[in-house]
Amino acid sequence: MRLAALFLALIPCLGHAEPRVVSINLCTDQIVMMLAAPGQIASVSWLARDPMLSSMAAEAAGFPANRGQAEQVFLMRPDVVLASPYSSRPVIDLLRRLGLRVDEIPPAMTLDDVPAQIIATGRAMGREAEAEALVAEFRANLSAIPLARGTAASYQPNGHTAAPGTMGDGIMAQAGWRNVATGNVLPLEELMLAEPDLLILAQTYPGTSRSEEMLRHPALSALNARIERSGADWICGTPHVLRAIAALSR
Repeated sequence: MRLAALFLALIPCLGHAEPRVVSINLCTDQIVMMLAAPGQIASVSWLARDPMLSSMAAEAAGFPANRGQAEQVFLMRPDVVLASPYSSRPVIDLLRRLGLRVDEIPPAMTLDDVPAQIIATGRAMGREAEAEALVAEFRANLSAIPLARGTAASYQPNGHTAAPGTMGDGIMAQAGWRNVATGNVLPLEELMLAEPDLLILAQTYPGTSRSEEMLRHPALSALNARIERSGADWICGTPHVLRAIAALSR
């Protein structure tokens, strides 16, 4: 009778054990690492180890890496696989047919989406309280960043830019800058005529790329603009966007 009573008392604890998680998406990788209990992470994607893409490359090196392949993920025997709606559809469908639970976490497309992405990831991991605490910390830190004043432009390979309503546009606006772009592409001529006070250039990879040659165009040196570089903190809607905002506000 005593053993039975002890077993019944333990059932609630057993029911709340955190599931082992495999993340196959760069953005969920980072939120998982911020929320996970010790031993909960079975694997994060290999992209999480790339410092050009990931704000937590050093932390990711401490976990097994996956390349988002169904066979590889299945053999890890996770309780839940975290993916994005934009992850490989055949991989997600196959994992589900094999009996694995796959949660597709919508990516944060704007700053306003960041809390929802954190909460959804925390719910999938059984770490709701930790997610709520992280959101509260994010909101408090966001409101404490001072505002700059002026115009800004984001200039990326092939002339792409942060269009109004995007995450990049939100980062600039939150730091106090008015985005000069009106679409997804900012021609060099329009950039020169706009004469922004702040020019945010994309990081370039080693080697040679025609698309990145535009970022070294001699005309850019004629702009009387402060230069900043975007990077991993700009890519995913995680609390690391705070560092990008703070850098622009200084």
